[in-house]
Amino acid sequence: MSTLANERSKSYAIIGLGKIGTAIAQAFAREGIEVAVAARRPLDMLATQIGPSLAPQRIEDAIKADVIILAVPFATHQDIGRAAESWQGKIVIDATNAYDVPPEELGGLPSTAAVAKAFPGAKLVKAFNHLPASVLAQGSKTSQGGRRIVFIASDDDAASASVSTLVDKLGFAPIELGRIGEGGLLIQARGRTWGQLIFQDLAKFG
Repeated sequence: MSTLANERSKSYAIIGLGKIGTAIAQAFAREGIEVAVAARRPLDMLATQIGPSLAPQRIEDAIKADVIILAVPFATHQDIGRAAESWQGKIVIDATNAYDVPPEELGGLPSTAAVAKAFPGAKLVKAFNHLPASVLAQGSKTSQGGRRIVFIASDDDAASASVSTLVDKLGFAPIELGRIGEGGLLIQARGRTWGQLIFQDLAKFG
């Protein structure tokens, strides 16, 4: 199977439909891309309001997808990690922010590297976290006509490229920053400090 065909065949799920999860789900709905959505509360009515390409599921079923977008509060990520016996081969997109979490609680690691410990075997990618939900919900096009940038960081090059393809399919402009502990630090919160690219609403033209 070609790389492009492989990307087209991937299944997607969003865990958590708070403000960020809803903004991401709206991006899927605008492009008519099928995505499972799950949370600890019933989502049928909200999913219907967002668009027909959303499929409400139980968390236990949604995490069977190839690509899982983690859009829950940072403090609850371990609960989601325990929902599967194995995360082998899956891509987990970390859209959480660990602002105000003491670095010592993370073992001195970037928050996404700490999240990875709860998803053994998964390929962790940081994305969709640097914009406020209200900005992300405005969609991929800026008022100036450019494509809104979504930054991506991962220690797995293939996973980073796969998420870049998804971001592009959703209409946004993907910018890969490299490894989580290097360029990825620009979109990580550390203690009460935000990474330098967080909240930066940037666009790509042409």
